[in-house]
Amino acid sequence: MSDVSHSSLPSVVRCVVACVALALGIAPAALVATAQDTPLISGGVGFFTSTNGGNTTYLPVLSPLLAAPIGSHLLVESRANLFEVYFPKGNGQIGYTSKPFLNLTFLQGDYLVSPHLTIVAGDFLTPFGTYNERLSPIWIGNFEDGPLIIPLGTMGTESSVGGMLRGSAVSTAKYSVDYAAYFSAASTNLQFNSERSSGGRASIYFPASGLEVGGSYGRLLQGTHQNYSGFHVWWEPIDSPFRLRSEYAHGEHSQGYWIEGDYRLSQFGGAESPLGRLEPIFRMQQTFRNSPDPSDSLPSVDTKRADFGLDYHLPHEIRINTSYARQFSATGNRNVWETGIVYRFLFPTWKGK
Repeated sequence: MSDVSHSSLPSVVRCVVACVALALGIAPAALVATAQDTPLISGGVGFFTSTNGGNTTYLPVLSPLLAAPIGSHLLVESRANLFEVYFPKGNGQIGYTSKPFLNLTFLQGDYLVSPHLTIVAGDFLTPFGTYNERLSPIWIGNFEDGPLIIPLGTMGTESSVGGMLRGSAVSTAKYSVDYAAYFSAASTNLQFNSERSSGGRASIYFPASGLEVGGSYGRLLQGTHQNYSGFHVWWEPIDSPFRLRSEYAHGEHSQGYWIEGDYRLSQFGGAESPLGRLEPIFRMQQTFRNSPDPSDSLPSVDTKRADFGLDYHLPHEIRINTSYARQFSATGNRNVWETGIVYRFLFPTWKGK
């Protein structure tokens, strides 16, 4: 849940109204354009628990996603997180208290110029590394929480307000090269919060082996200017349930990496068999503190963490997540137990042709 920012209840109400107005405004325009360009509502709903250092929190969450095409070249996308956190009162008090939250993760317009270029404007996920754009939705990520190094390169807000160019530079039967380059303005708006920055990502993919290698760069352009760099390696062999993903990121004051592997046991009777629905997962990650900097949101000391998990894929896009993590650092070692259940939904806003 690393892409969530806090807000007050009145802001939640205002944002819900804004999202409804946006959907109602898009719908007539899409109908005029063509009946085949049907807006889709997707996303996930889940319930999670996390026991960290003996304290348990509960998190029901709804994360809807809207994809609304307007004609053949324009697409409007948006994703939100609506949830309420239940946590112990603390200070010797018995019982739980709660806080409602809403975060509009992104709201962007995509103009498809050609197969090699898409122009993006609005509030979009910062294209640094892979986790932020690809694995942060609750119905995709294997673990409830994201890697420790997410703030590096995403400027701590995980989204940018400005413009981006992205697309496929080259695509052949043997390899393809994709790119993303962006500029973000500074914004202190509660829902559209971002730092003034620029950067991008490029990667090359080899379809025969399922291997992807790429690099990222970002530069913070306000306050004390800082540079961020990183690279990623993904390996998803063709015709195999095995997946290996990894990232490394380096900032002015800290650096770190994560490596994650999962293997669905589909060879035992098929993916829909009782045993074939099981998916063991493992993630190893470390952060290294080069110098003090409380603003980068990484641990204040060198930290090592190993996550062990077991996901179970039920019918109708329902998944049960369970994991145990052991974290080691100079400030103290601790155990983290997490469980969750997620339902993935997808439906059109109306029947298309």
